[in-house]
Amino acid sequence: MQHAFWHDKWERGEIGFHQRDINSFLTRFADTAGLTDGKRVLVPLCGKSKDMTWLLQRGCEVVGIELNESAVQQYFKELGSVPEVTQIGDFTCYAATDITIFCGDVLSITQAMIGKIDAVYDRAALVALPADMRRPYVKTLLTTAPEARHLLITFEYDQALHSGPPFSVTEAELLELYGCAKMQPVLASEPLQGGLKGRVPAMESAWLIS
Repeated sequence: MQHAFWHDKWERGEIGFHQRDINSFLTRFADTAGLTDGKRVLVPLCGKSKDMTWLLQRGCEVVGIELNESAVQQYFKELGSVPEVTQIGDFTCYAATDITIFCGDVLSITQAMIGKIDAVYDRAALVALPADMRRPYVKTLLTTAPEARHLLITFEYDQALHSGPPFSVTEAELLELYGCAKMQPVLASEPLQGGLKGRVPAMESAWLIS
């Protein structure tokens, strides 16, 4: 999937993946996943998610990664903060109190750039990527944040009914990607209210990767 696909989505305002409300799995399982006061939390493909603000209010330090610069600028405007903008490698970094968002390709991020990460919150990153990109994405996360717990949210549905994104990701694929040693039993799996895109029956699941 080309970068232009996502830039076009933001330019056109076609951001159905952006949730107006805080994700219910996040509020239910933040403690379980270690998304707690004083922890550094990585949010890949963060967009302008309000979940980041909820984490900030909880006392977390947030490190986001986002491809589209307009999304990052919109986030800080809605947050009411004027960020300091610097360049780190190929990334443009926007930073304010307890939050830094790296604008660039998530697959290019390194541990040296972002420092120690305690937890990863992935609501819409893995499911946004086609199958051939998911393995390098997970490898990047596990290399960048080797000691972190992950709160991961996925969808599962009949891919023949919707081409994605978001894509359907099965438990079997997660076991392949993360390995049996890291995968924990599913925290919750529930029918997605209204279906995916308002028409495709889907299950939404929350996973703990540790």
